[in-house]
Amino acid sequence: MNDAVDERMDPPRTTTYRIAVIPGDGIGAEVIPPALRTLEVLAERGGFAFRFDHFDWSCRRYLETGAMMPADGLDRIAGHDAILLGAVGWPGVPDHVSLWGLLIPIRRQFRQYVNLRPIRVLPGLPGPLRDSAGVDLVVVRENVEGEYSEIGGRLNRGFADEFAVQEAVFTRAGVSRVVDHAFGLAAARRQHVTSATKSNGIVHTMPFWDEIVEERAARHPAVGWRREHIDALTAKLVLSPASFDVIVASNLFGDILSDLAAAIAGSIGIAPAGNINPERDFPSMFEPVHGSAPDIAGKGIANPLGALWSASLMLEHLGRPESAAALVDAIEVVLAEGAVRTPDLGGTATTDELGDAVLNALTATGRRAEK
Repeated sequence: MNDAVDERMDPPRTTTYRIAVIPGDGIGAEVIPPALRTLEVLAERGGFAFRFDHFDWSCRRYLETGAMMPADGLDRIAGHDAILLGAVGWPGVPDHVSLWGLLIPIRRQFRQYVNLRPIRVLPGLPGPLRDSAGVDLVVVRENVEGEYSEIGGRLNRGFADEFAVQEAVFTRAGVSRVVDHAFGLAAARRQHVTSATKSNGIVHTMPFWDEIVEERAARHPAVGWRREHIDALTAKLVLSPASFDVIVASNLFGDILSDLAAAIAGSIGIAPAGNINPERDFPSMFEPVHGSAPDIAGKGIANPLGALWSASLMLEHLGRPESAAALVDAIEVVLAEGAVRTPDLGGTATTDELGDAVLNALTATGRRAEK
């Protein structure tokens, strides 16, 4: 008898996972339902279950109550196994209000210091570049400190000498843990890390970042690495995206690089993200990258693939790799066939039609596996 365990096999146990569902604003409320339907099918097939607890935290709530979420909001979701978020942001509510009223408190309170953004050129969806075949990389973005700090302020408001100060915060512990995560991820992939820096122009934080990356790299001798200045890195990411494996970057640099890489993959509408607490002391949060897209909200044409792929990341984090892989496989099948696509992918399908196509592909795969 072979006792080896397939790493893609889900654990043989019946479990109910509690998921905090925050549809949020705009198309977030449109792309989350297809993801939930797909998760329910996968759970039934895999012998586990989900309990979805819905929360109306959003810009609409802010306009009605003056707060994106209630004062005890974080306590309400701290005991959940994961968080599935649609999108946040709406005209009339400043972006810094929606971000600092919901997303950043969740990321920081729950120590979600790794922002994980996988980027792949999927079958049937060629990227906009002449040669984007073989693109399969992951951006590991530091998620709770760096350039997005609360330290700073404005002085002399309304006068000619008004000024603003924003402090970037880089700690040895914060940089070390995200860099270690990147090297660990690369060890299971193609064994190469690229570190984004700008130490020739930012004279304190970036040399500090570089020093720590070099220190941590010495602990992972099997993984190759190099550092790239952010300006050159953005150019190389466009010119030769398939040459990258894992990119680790500070909060700001990682934010920009991951959106650029998603566009290289063909559409920001398919890009997923995970806000990860690797120690699992707190719930991690999963969300599509595309944002709330007010210009198409309510039209039923938003691309649900980013939410579906984010649901796959959530399944993997919950210890259900076989189900996670099956969902991505179904997405690939639908894109390769090319018959059902939303407008951002060059088609005319609705959100539900594309979501149903993935669900049908998943169901068909399950039927074939049973035969």
